[in-house]
Amino acid sequence: MKNANVLISGASIGGPALALMLSRYGFNVTVVEKAPSLRPGGQAVDFKGHTHRTVLTRMGVLKDIEALQTGGTDQVIVDADGHKVAVIPGEFTGGEIEIKRGDLSRVFYEKTAASCEYVFGDSITSLTETPGGVHVTFERSAPRTFDLVVGADGIHSNVRRLAFGPEADYVKHLGYYYALVDVEGDFGTVSKMYNEPGRMAAVGGPKAPAFFVFASERLDYDRYDMRQQKNLLTRAYAGMGWQGPALMEAVRRSPDVYLDSISQASIDRYSQGRVVLLGDAAYGNTLAGFGTGLAVVGAYVLAGELKRAGGDHRVAFAQYEEQLRGYAKIAKNGNAGPFLAPRTRKGIRMRNWIFKYNFLFGWMMKMTDKFANDIVLKEY
Repeated sequence: MKNANVLISGASIGGPALALMLSRYGFNVTVVEKAPSLRPGGQAVDFKGHTHRTVLTRMGVLKDIEALQTGGTDQVIVDADGHKVAVIPGEFTGGEIEIKRGDLSRVFYEKTAASCEYVFGDSITSLTETPGGVHVTFERSAPRTFDLVVGADGIHSNVRRLAFGPEADYVKHLGYYYALVDVEGDFGTVSKMYNEPGRMAAVGGPKAPAFFVFASERLDYDRYDMRQQKNLLTRAYAGMGWQGPALMEAVRRSPDVYLDSISQASIDRYSQGRVVLLGDAAYGNTLAGFGTGLAVVGAYVLAGELKRAGGDHRVAFAQYEEQLRGYAKIAKNGNAGPFLAPRTRKGIRMRNWIFKYNFLFGWMMKMTDKFANDIVLKEY
């Protein structure tokens, strides 16, 4: 087999899912991850429809995931006094199978830890393609040469930056930010969500112990500096009603805050020579609801095409893109920000009506199912 040695950047979901299938097909896989270890917990992610179930079944992980699923939770939309305004059904927020991101990552990792090499606490610093491979340098490890490199490292992909160009050329800010925060305090046992124009706060919901979305122009901050993230979040929620003051105090005390933009990745091609992008790095749309399924289906197709082509990356990458380009269109349009945090009180009322009166909910669920299944899967 050609090009048997593969480096994957990113050990969240798409990377380990790809590692699982490549190792099964006889490839030698190394996964490098900037974080010092697997990240536990995190927000809930979900799968929906026949396509997702089929891929998970063929990967041999469906039963493991079902054993760890959290189950969709209804979310109560409340006003400033805590009175119920509407209810978002669990099947909308949690799909058919809902699982914590960290648990899903661990499922794939445990299936591959014995057959693949994992390097945590390191990151790629340069990629130099040669006639016979890609020479890779790292922040900590010694340089190595691989046959192929896969960027499965998220919407802020380091591999995409090194191989394709600056992030600004491929990632569009959609006017909102979101935050996931581990909070302590008595915020009740019911999943609740509260809105004011341009900002939303939720506790006990499917994403994290506390989940925030707020409208904002692009912010300049260090994504790895938690103190900066806390300051930006508390400023954005200054003066908020409902449980706003208590939540912001909990944010200040929290040991785990993650703040990022709601953005969309768009790229003309998924590969450049011996380098290829997978998941959010190529077709991400933050909080749009399809990212996890796209990453796992993409991993299945990319690995299958490499197997079918006998490792010939030029053939395999072209086939992978041909199949995924149409399917990934579900992430090309849409912005979760205005839905979760409408900028006007009228917009908030209109969003609530969808769930209060159910006149659009059924249509939305049908469209979600259609998009999630809009691909013909090959058997590899």
